[in-house]
Amino acid sequence: MAEVVRNKRVVLRNYVTGFPKESDMEIVEGTITLKVPEGSKEVLLKNLYLSCDPFMRNLMNKPQGTETSSGLNYTSGSAIGGFGVSKVIDSGSPDYKYGDLVWGLTKWEEYSLVPSSQIISKIQHTDGVPLSYYTGILGERVFVSAASGAVGQLVGQFAKLTDCYVVGSAGSKDKVDLLKNKFGFDEGFNYKEEPDLNAALKRYFPEGIDVYFENVGGKTLDAVLLNMRVQGRIPACGMISQYNLTQPEGVTNLANIVYKKIRMQGFHFFDYVNLYPKFLEFVLSHLKEGKIVYVEDIAEGLENGPAALVGLFSGRNFGKQVLLVAPE
Repeated sequence: MAEVVRNKRVVLRNYVTGFPKESDMEIVEGTITLKVPEGSKEVLLKNLYLSCDPFMRNLMNKPQGTETSSGLNYTSGSAIGGFGVSKVIDSGSPDYKYGDLVWGLTKWEEYSLVPSSQIISKIQHTDGVPLSYYTGILGERVFVSAASGAVGQLVGQFAKLTDCYVVGSAGSKDKVDLLKNKFGFDEGFNYKEEPDLNAALKRYFPEGIDVYFENVGGKTLDAVLLNMRVQGRIPACGMISQYNLTQPEGVTNLANIVYKKIRMQGFHFFDYVNLYPKFLEFVLSHLKEGKIVYVEDIAEGLENGPAALVGLFSGRNFGKQVLLVAPE
Protein backbone atom coordinates (compact mmCIF):
# COMPACT_ATOMS: atom_id res chain seq x y z
CA MET A 1 0.00 0.00 0.00
CA ALA A 2 1.51 3.33 -1.07
CA GLU A 3 2.13 5.88 1.64
CA VAL A 4 -0.19 8.89 1.81
CA VAL A 5 1.34 12.08 3.23
CA ARG A 6 0.45 15.71 3.84
CA ASN A 7 0.94 18.08 0.92
CA LYS A 8 0.93 21.80 1.58
CA ARG A 9 0.33 23.99 -1.48
CA VAL A 10 0.46 27.70 -2.31
CA VAL A 11 -2.81 28.42 -4.09
CA LEU A 12 -3.89 31.45 -6.06
CA ARG A 13 -7.05 32.74 -4.39
CA ASN A 14 -8.01 35.35 -6.97
CA TYR A 15 -6.66 36.66 -10.25
CA VAL A 16 -4.50 39.70 -9.64
CA THR A 17 -4.84 43.29 -10.83
CA GLY A 18 -2.02 45.71 -10.10
CA PHE A 19 0.60 44.76 -7.51
CA PRO A 20 0.18 41.24 -6.11
CA LYS A 21 -0.48 40.88 -2.40
CA GLU A 22 0.13 38.04 0.03
CA SER A 23 -3.61 37.82 0.44
CA ASP A 24 -3.95 36.90 -3.26
CA MET A 25 -2.51 33.53 -2.27
CA GLU A 26 -3.19 31.10 0.53
CA ILE A 27 -1.71 27.92 2.02
CA VAL A 28 -3.94 24.92 1.53
CA GLU A 29 -3.21 21.54 3.07
CA GLY A 30 -4.13 18.31 1.38
CA THR A 31 -2.71 14.85 0.90
CA ILE A 32 -0.86 13.01 -1.86
CA THR A 33 -0.06 9.35 -2.51
CA LEU A 34 3.67 8.74 -2.88
CA LYS A 35 3.26 6.57 -5.92
CA VAL A 36 2.92 7.34 -9.62
CA PRO A 37 -0.41 5.99 -10.91
CA GLU A 38 -0.17 2.65 -12.72
CA GLY A 39 0.64 3.12 -16.39
CA SER A 40 1.46 6.82 -16.03
CA LYS A 41 4.65 8.32 -17.50
CA GLU A 42 4.65 11.13 -14.93
CA VAL A 43 7.27 11.78 -12.27
CA LEU A 44 6.57 12.32 -8.57
CA LEU A 45 8.80 15.02 -7.10
CA LYS A 46 9.66 16.17 -3.61
CA ASN A 47 10.30 19.86 -4.18
CA LEU A 48 13.48 21.17 -2.52
CA TYR A 49 13.98 24.72 -3.83
CA LEU A 50 11.57 26.90 -5.77
CA SER A 51 12.59 29.88 -7.84
CA CYS A 52 10.87 33.23 -7.30
CA ASP A 53 10.76 34.89 -10.72
CA PRO A 54 9.14 38.09 -12.02
CA PHE A 55 7.47 36.27 -14.92
CA MET A 56 5.22 34.54 -12.41
CA ARG A 57 3.33 37.79 -11.94
CA ASN A 58 2.06 37.64 -15.51
CA LEU A 59 0.62 34.21 -14.87
CA MET A 60 -1.56 35.64 -12.11
CA ASN A 61 -3.59 37.70 -14.59
CA LYS A 62 -7.04 36.55 -15.62
CA PRO A 63 -6.66 34.58 -18.87
CA GLN A 64 -7.58 36.49 -22.01
CA GLY A 65 -8.10 33.51 -24.27
CA THR A 66 -4.40 32.60 -24.60
CA GLU A 67 -2.16 30.28 -22.62
CA THR A 68 1.57 29.92 -22.32
CA SER A 69 3.04 26.86 -23.99
CA SER A 70 4.70 25.96 -20.68
CA GLY A 71 1.37 24.90 -19.20
CA LEU A 72 2.01 27.15 -16.21
CA ASN A 73 -1.05 29.40 -16.56
CA TYR A 74 -2.48 29.81 -13.09
CA THR A 75 -6.11 29.17 -12.31
CA SER A 76 -7.94 30.52 -9.31
CA GLY A 77 -8.01 27.89 -6.57
CA SER A 78 -5.02 25.93 -7.91
CA ALA A 79 -1.37 25.79 -6.90
CA ILE A 80 0.95 28.25 -8.61
CA GLY A 81 4.05 26.99 -10.39
CA GLY A 82 7.53 27.87 -11.56
CA PHE A 83 11.07 26.58 -11.69
CA GLY A 84 12.48 24.46 -8.92
CA VAL A 85 15.01 21.89 -7.75
CA SER A 86 13.42 18.60 -6.75
CA LYS A 87 14.16 15.02 -5.77
CA VAL A 88 12.51 12.16 -7.63
CA ILE A 89 10.37 10.01 -5.31
CA ASP A 90 8.80 7.76 -7.94
CA SER A 91 8.82 7.69 -11.72
CA GLY A 92 6.80 6.28 -14.58
CA SER A 93 9.45 7.55 -17.01
CA PRO A 94 12.51 5.44 -17.84
CA ASP A 95 14.60 8.63 -17.87
CA TYR A 96 14.32 9.22 -14.12
CA LYS A 97 14.62 7.07 -11.02
CA TYR A 98 14.24 7.41 -7.27
CA GLY A 99 16.83 9.77 -5.77
CA ASP A 100 17.60 11.74 -8.94
CA LEU A 101 17.99 15.46 -8.36
CA VAL A 102 16.33 17.47 -11.12
CA TRP A 103 15.65 21.03 -12.20
CA GLY A 104 12.59 22.09 -14.15
CA LEU A 105 8.99 23.23 -13.94
CA THR A 106 7.05 22.23 -10.87
CA LYS A 107 4.27 23.43 -8.60
CA TRP A 108 4.57 25.40 -5.37
CA GLU A 109 3.79 22.48 -3.09
CA GLU A 110 5.64 19.93 -1.02
CA TYR A 111 5.15 17.16 -3.57
CA SER A 112 4.26 17.44 -7.26
CA LEU A 113 3.22 14.92 -9.89
CA VAL A 114 4.48 16.35 -13.19
CA PRO A 115 4.90 15.22 -16.80
CA SER A 116 8.49 14.15 -17.43
CA SER A 117 8.64 16.76 -20.21
CA GLN A 118 8.59 19.49 -17.57
CA ILE A 119 11.94 18.33 -16.18
CA ILE A 120 14.65 20.34 -17.90
CA SER A 121 17.74 18.56 -16.63
CA LYS A 122 19.23 16.25 -14.06
CA ILE A 123 21.59 17.86 -11.57
CA GLN A 124 24.94 16.12 -11.69
CA HIS A 125 27.36 18.56 -10.08
CA THR A 126 26.46 19.13 -6.44
CA ASP A 127 29.83 18.76 -4.70
CA GLY A 128 30.62 22.07 -3.04
CA VAL A 129 27.70 23.83 -4.73
CA PRO A 130 24.46 24.59 -2.89
CA LEU A 131 21.47 23.01 -4.60
CA SER A 132 19.69 26.34 -4.46
CA TYR A 133 22.11 27.68 -7.07
CA TYR A 134 20.29 25.60 -9.65
CA THR A 135 17.22 27.79 -9.39
CA GLY A 136 19.26 30.77 -10.56
CA ILE A 137 22.92 31.13 -11.45
CA LEU A 138 23.29 27.56 -12.74
CA GLY A 139 19.94 27.40 -14.47
CA GLU A 140 20.21 29.91 -17.29
CA ARG A 141 18.59 29.29 -20.65
CA VAL A 142 21.06 29.64 -23.52
CA PHE A 143 20.44 29.67 -27.28
CA VAL A 144 23.29 29.25 -29.77
CA SER A 145 22.86 29.82 -33.50
CA ALA A 146 25.16 28.12 -36.03
CA ALA A 147 25.69 25.76 -33.12
CA SER A 148 27.52 22.97 -34.92
CA GLY A 149 30.26 25.25 -36.24
CA ALA A 150 33.71 26.04 -34.92
CA VAL A 151 32.53 28.46 -32.24
CA GLY A 152 28.99 27.30 -31.58
CA GLN A 153 29.94 23.76 -30.58
CA LEU A 154 32.23 25.11 -27.84
CA VAL A 155 29.82 27.77 -26.63
CA GLY A 156 27.16 25.15 -26.04
CA GLN A 157 29.54 22.84 -24.20
CA PHE A 158 30.88 25.65 -22.03
CA ALA A 159 27.31 26.53 -21.09
CA LYS A 160 26.58 22.90 -20.21
CA LEU A 161 29.65 22.82 -17.95
CA THR A 162 27.83 25.39 -15.78
CA ASP A 163 24.57 23.41 -15.98
CA CYS A 164 22.70 25.77 -18.25
CA TYR A 165 19.81 24.61 -20.41
CA VAL A 166 21.19 24.85 -23.95
CA VAL A 167 19.46 24.76 -27.31
CA GLY A 168 21.22 25.14 -30.65
CA SER A 169 20.10 25.71 -34.22
CA ALA A 170 21.79 24.14 -37.24
CA GLY A 171 21.08 23.54 -40.90
CA SER A 172 20.41 19.80 -41.16
CA LYS A 173 19.07 16.82 -39.23
CA ASP A 174 22.57 15.32 -39.03
CA LYS A 175 23.91 18.51 -37.49
CA VAL A 176 21.09 18.62 -34.97
CA ASP A 177 21.91 15.02 -34.04
CA LEU A 178 25.52 16.10 -33.58
CA LEU A 179 24.45 18.86 -31.19
CA LYS A 180 22.46 16.54 -28.98
CA ASN A 181 24.42 13.29 -29.19
CA LYS A 182 28.02 14.54 -29.45
CA PHE A 183 28.10 17.98 -27.85
CA GLY A 184 25.50 17.38 -25.13
CA PHE A 185 23.02 20.13 -26.03
CA ASP A 186 19.65 19.67 -24.35
CA GLU A 187 17.78 20.33 -27.59
CA GLY A 188 18.41 21.41 -31.16
CA PHE A 189 16.42 22.23 -34.26
CA ASN A 190 16.95 22.58 -38.01
CA TYR A 191 16.15 26.21 -38.78
CA LYS A 192 15.57 25.33 -42.45
CA GLU A 193 12.55 23.27 -41.41
CA GLU A 194 11.06 26.00 -39.24
CA PRO A 195 8.77 28.33 -41.23
CA ASP A 196 8.25 30.44 -38.10
CA LEU A 197 11.44 30.97 -36.05
CA ASN A 198 9.52 32.90 -33.40
CA ALA A 199 7.24 29.90 -32.82
CA ALA A 200 10.22 27.54 -32.77
CA LEU A 201 11.99 29.57 -30.08
CA LYS A 202 8.82 29.75 -28.00
CA ARG A 203 8.60 25.98 -28.22
CA TYR A 204 12.09 25.47 -26.80
CA PHE A 205 12.13 28.51 -24.49
CA PRO A 206 8.59 28.92 -23.14
CA GLU A 207 9.89 31.25 -20.42
CA GLY A 208 12.33 33.12 -22.66
CA ILE A 209 16.06 33.19 -23.40
CA ASP A 210 18.63 34.46 -20.89
CA VAL A 211 21.67 34.36 -23.19
CA TYR A 212 21.75 34.29 -26.98
CA PHE A 213 25.16 33.68 -28.55
CA GLU A 214 24.87 35.47 -31.89
CA ASN A 215 26.51 33.88 -34.91
CA VAL A 216 23.89 34.45 -37.60
CA GLY A 217 22.02 37.78 -37.49
CA GLY A 218 19.12 38.63 -39.79
CA LYS A 219 15.84 36.79 -39.30
CA THR A 220 17.24 34.69 -36.46
CA LEU A 221 18.23 37.76 -34.46
CA ASP A 222 14.84 39.32 -35.18
CA ALA A 223 13.03 36.28 -33.77
CA VAL A 224 15.38 36.01 -30.80
CA LEU A 225 14.68 39.59 -29.73
CA LEU A 226 11.01 38.71 -29.30
CA ASN A 227 11.94 35.83 -27.00
CA MET A 228 14.64 37.36 -24.80
CA ARG A 229 14.01 37.66 -21.08
CA VAL A 230 14.29 40.95 -19.23
CA GLN A 231 17.97 41.88 -18.79
CA GLY A 232 19.03 39.13 -21.17
CA ARG A 233 22.46 39.25 -22.83
CA ILE A 234 23.48 38.85 -26.45
CA PRO A 235 27.23 38.48 -27.09
CA ALA A 236 27.61 39.05 -30.82
CA CYS A 237 30.35 36.95 -32.41
CA GLY A 238 29.25 37.01 -36.04
CA MET A 239 26.35 37.42 -38.47
CA ILE A 240 27.03 34.90 -41.20
CA SER A 241 23.61 35.29 -42.82
CA GLN A 242 24.52 38.84 -43.81
CA TYR A 243 27.99 38.50 -45.22
CA ASN A 244 26.97 37.66 -48.78
CA LEU A 245 24.09 40.12 -49.13
CA THR A 246 24.45 43.28 -51.20
CA GLN A 247 21.69 44.79 -49.08
CA PRO A 248 21.79 43.67 -45.43
CA GLU A 249 18.49 42.53 -43.93
CA GLY A 250 16.81 44.91 -41.57
CA VAL A 251 16.02 43.95 -37.98
CA THR A 252 12.54 45.07 -36.99
CA ASN A 253 12.38 44.09 -33.32
CA LEU A 254 15.21 46.23 -31.94
CA ALA A 255 12.83 48.07 -29.63
CA ASN A 256 12.92 44.98 -27.40
CA ILE A 257 16.48 45.92 -26.45
CA VAL A 258 14.99 48.96 -24.71
CA TYR A 259 11.79 47.39 -23.37
CA LYS A 260 13.56 44.35 -21.95
CA LYS A 261 16.80 46.10 -20.97
CA ILE A 262 18.80 43.68 -23.12
CA ARG A 263 22.56 44.06 -23.34
CA MET A 264 23.99 43.29 -26.79
CA GLN A 265 27.70 43.63 -27.37
CA GLY A 266 30.09 42.63 -30.13
CA PHE A 267 33.56 41.33 -29.42
CA HIS A 268 36.76 40.39 -31.23
CA PHE A 269 39.27 37.72 -30.35
CA PHE A 270 42.10 40.23 -30.40
CA ASP A 271 40.55 42.18 -27.54
CA TYR A 272 41.16 39.19 -25.25
CA VAL A 273 44.50 37.80 -26.42
CA ASN A 274 45.90 38.44 -22.96
CA LEU A 275 43.50 35.86 -21.58
CA TYR A 276 44.51 33.14 -24.02
CA PRO A 277 46.82 31.30 -21.58
CA LYS A 278 43.94 31.01 -19.10
CA PHE A 279 41.68 29.83 -21.89
CA LEU A 280 44.17 27.14 -22.89
CA GLU A 281 44.52 25.94 -19.33
CA PHE A 282 40.75 25.70 -19.02
CA VAL A 283 40.09 24.03 -22.36
CA LEU A 284 43.00 21.60 -22.37
CA SER A 285 42.16 20.20 -18.97
CA HIS A 286 38.55 19.64 -20.00
CA LEU A 287 39.55 18.09 -23.32
CA LYS A 288 41.91 15.64 -21.58
CA GLU A 289 39.16 14.70 -19.13
CA GLY A 290 36.68 14.20 -21.96
CA LYS A 291 34.38 16.92 -20.66
CA ILE A 292 34.67 18.81 -23.94
CA VAL A 293 34.74 17.30 -27.41
CA TYR A 294 35.68 19.05 -30.62
CA VAL A 295 34.67 18.17 -34.15
CA GLU A 296 36.69 19.18 -37.19
CA ASP A 297 35.90 18.90 -40.88
CA ILE A 298 39.31 18.61 -42.59
CA ALA A 299 39.76 19.28 -46.28
CA GLU A 300 43.13 18.20 -47.70
CA GLY A 301 45.21 20.17 -50.20
CA LEU A 302 45.24 23.83 -51.20
CA GLU A 303 43.26 22.97 -54.30
CA ASN A 304 40.32 22.14 -52.11
CA GLY A 305 40.60 25.38 -50.16
CA PRO A 306 38.10 27.46 -52.17
CA ALA A 307 35.44 24.77 -52.00
CA ALA A 308 35.98 24.42 -48.25
CA LEU A 309 35.66 28.15 -47.73
CA VAL A 310 32.55 28.55 -49.89
CA GLY A 311 31.01 25.54 -48.19
CA LEU A 312 30.82 27.45 -44.93
CA PHE A 313 28.06 29.64 -46.32
CA SER A 314 25.92 26.75 -47.45
CA GLY A 315 26.44 24.86 -44.22
CA ARG A 316 28.30 22.00 -45.85
CA ASN A 317 30.86 21.63 -43.07
CA PHE A 318 30.43 19.60 -39.90
CA GLY A 319 32.21 21.29 -37.04
CA LYS A 320 35.31 23.41 -37.46
CA GLN A 321 36.29 23.60 -41.11
CA VAL A 322 40.06 23.02 -41.46
CA LEU A 323 42.22 22.94 -44.54
CA LEU A 324 45.24 20.58 -44.37
CA VAL A 325 47.99 22.03 -46.54
CA ALA A 326 50.83 19.66 -45.59
CA PRO A 327 51.41 16.96 -42.99
CA GLU A 328 53.58 17.71 -39.98
